Amino acid sequence: MNLLESMQMAGKTLLSNKLRTALTMLGIVIGNASVIAMIGIGEGGQRFVQQQLESLGPNVLFIIPGNQATQRISREVPKTLVYEDANAIATQVPTIADVTAELNSRQVVTYSNRNTDVNIIGTTPNFLIVRDFEVAQGRFFGDVDMKRSNQVAVLGGKLANRLFGNSNPVGQQLRIKNASFQVIGVLETKGSSLGVDYDDAALIPVFTMANRIVGRTSPYGLELSYIVASAKNADSVDAAVFQITNLLRQRHKLVGEDDFTIRTQKDALQTVGQISGALTIMLAAIAGISLFVGGIGIMNIMLVSVTERTQEIGLRKAIGATEQDILLQFIIESVIVSAIGGLVGTAVGVSGIMLVGAITPLEAAISPVAIMTAVGVSGGIGLFFGVVPARRAAKLDPIVALRSV
Repeated sequence: MNLLESMQMAGKTLLSNKLRTALTMLGIVIGNASVIAMIGIGEGGQRFVQQQLESLGPNVLFIIPGNQATQRISREVPKTLVYEDANAIATQVPTIADVTAELNSRQVVTYSNRNTDVNIIGTTPNFLIVRDFEVAQGRFFGDVDMKRSNQVAVLGGKLANRLFGNSNPVGQQLRIKNASFQVIGVLETKGSSLGVDYDDAALIPVFTMANRIVGRTSPYGLELSYIVASAKNADSVDAAVFQITNLLRQRHKLVGEDDFTIRTQKDALQTVGQISGALTIMLAAIAGISLFVGGIGIMNIMLVSVTERTQEIGLRKAIGATEQDILLQFIIESVIVSAIGGLVGTAVGVSGIMLVGAITPLEAAISPVAIMTAVGVSGGIGLFFGVVPARRAAKLDPIVALRSV
C-alpha cells in the first residue's frame, strides 16, 4: 500500500468518527492557539514599551538621586541632586544639547467645587524641548516666570478635561495647596512615560514649586527629583554619561561610590527587552503544556481506536498488509489530526492577537516563526504520540485479532 492510499484510508476513518476526531483535535487547537497568542501578546507588549521609551527621544539621559544600592534599601528618595547640578551640566558638558530639571510632589488641585489629587511637577522652560512635548492651548511658562516664581500652571490634557470639561481652561484660576495659580496652557495628550502620566499632571515653574509648594528641603540648594538631559546626537550619549559622571563626582566631592545614577534609553530598552523576553518565554512554555496534554489525548484516542479496530487490523494483515502498512496507517491518522488541529489553532491564535490589538494599546504582533514552530511542534506531537498506538496495532497477531471478533 502506497502513501497516498494510506492517507485516503486515514481520512475516511477519521471522517467516519467526526465527533471523536473533533474532540481529539480540540487539545491541539487550544495548545497552538495559546502558544501563538501568548507569544504575540508578549511581543506586542515589548513593542509597546519600546515605543514608549523611544518617544522620550534617542538621546535622553535621566540623572536620578542615589545609586542603585541606596535606591534598593531606602524608602525615601536621597536628596543628592540640586538645581545647580542641572545648571552645571548645561554649561559645562559639551556633549549635552539641553537640560531640564524636575521636582515632583502629589498635591490636591482645586477648581470651583472639584478636587483631585494629582502629580505636581516643577520644571523649567526647556521641558518641552528635552521631553518632546507640544502645547495644545495657550503657552508654556518662560524664563521670566521662572525668575519671578510666578504662580502659573500648564495642565496635562486629561487633567484639564477633568477639571474644566469642555470649557477653555486658559486664564482660569485654580488652587494648589492653598496657593492660587493661573492656568496659562494645556499640553498635547501624549500618555504616561516611565510611570509618570503627564496627561494627568500640572506643571509649574520649579522655583515656584520650591518656594510655594514643597519648600527647600536640601541644605545644598534646590532639591530635585531628577535631571533630564538630551545629548547632541546618539553617538555622543556614552561620552555624555562619562562627562556628567565626572562633573557630578567633582561637584559632590565624592571619593567612593556615586550618589547618583545615570540611565539612558539604551539601558532601559535592554532591560525591558530582557524582562519581556523572559516573560514571553514563560508564557509560551505555560501554553505549551496544553500542547503536551493534547498529544496525550491523541495517544489515548488512538489506543482506543486500535482496540476498536482489532478485527480490521487482523483482516488486513491476513490478506497481506505488512506491519509497516499498519504502522504507517495509524501514524498518518495521528499526524492528520494534530496537523489540522495545529492549523485551526493557528487561525484562532492569530484572531486572538488581532482582537487584543484592536481593543488594547498593544500592537498586534504576529510572529511567523511562532506560527511555524507551533504548527511544526503540533505535527511532531502527533507523530510522537501516535507511534505507541501504531506500533501496538502493527504488532497484533492476525489470528488473535480475527478470533477476537
